[in-house]
Amino acid sequence: MAEIVNLRQARKRRARAEKERAADANRRLHGLSRSQKDLAAKHRDSESRKLDGHRLDDSDD
Repeated sequence: MAEIVNLRQARKRRARAEKERAADANRRLHGLSRSQKDLAAKHRDSESRKLDGHRLDDSDD
């Protein structure tokens, strides 16, 4: 005998799987690799330190 399948749940499961495939494709197209993210973070930190180094002290003596 065949297994009883709830069609609504099957449609939702199929739709979720399709959305996950589309999201994965978009991540591959538009996302950054781990090395690119690390490099961007390094540059951001470096620029922040450089900017902080040029900050004028505001001391009222």
